[in-house]
Amino acid sequence: MGDGLFGVLVVLGLVVTVGLFVAGFWVQKKRHERFRAWALSNRWTYAESERSLVDISRGQPFGQGSARRATEVLRGTYDSRPALSFTYQWTTGSGKNRTTHHAHIVGLALPTYLPTVEVTPEGLGARLAKLVGAQDVQFESEAFNRAYRVAATDQRTGHAILHPRLMERLLQGDALGTAWRIDGTWILSWGSGTTDLDRLAPRLGVLCAVVRSIPRHVWQDHGYDPTPTTIGQPEG
Repeated sequence: MGDGLFGVLVVLGLVVTVGLFVAGFWVQKKRHERFRAWALSNRWTYAESERSLVDISRGQPFGQGSARRATEVLRGTYDSRPALSFTYQWTTGSGKNRTTHHAHIVGLALPTYLPTVEVTPEGLGARLAKLVGAQDVQFESEAFNRAYRVAATDQRTGHAILHPRLMERLLQGDALGTAWRIDGTWILSWGSGTTDLDRLAPRLGVLCAVVRSIPRHVWQDHGYDPTPTTIGQPEG
């Protein structure tokens, strides 16, 4: 290969690299603009990143890999409760085997700390987890047991929260397949991929249904007495 042709190839490579960088920067800039516009129209706030959210939970998908980041952070209210949404990013492996993962996290703040209750859709991952001894609390609804795996640090609280009315609600189409966890003073839901604004409200709606259905005595057992019209009552 002649020096002239080699030089041309080098220049072309640099042009392509710069072009890809500029295109990526432009796409990300437009994405940030779209998120800011969404936040403004919904009276929420938007931040491109927020370091503290990396440690909001120790449960899945948090605590894995390295280079963890919380980006595309939206904060506001949903059904009069503090709500948030963000993209959680982490990497696994190294070199050629390095992989970047993303999860879209949505959450509602709870008025008090509650024991952890995690509900995840049944699937290959859940079946493998149970094969190695992972917890799967069973309930009187066989349909619910087939659809979800449940883990709870306090099984009595777990059974109280997942009463028949809530199990029936979680088997409805908009909720089926949604992973969520009561995690201290938050209830969180996660799904693979970056933030999807079209899925934000439906997923928050599922979390809101869970919070609304928590019996009043569960809140009282953990130091909070809600008004009967806001929490622990059937949905209309």
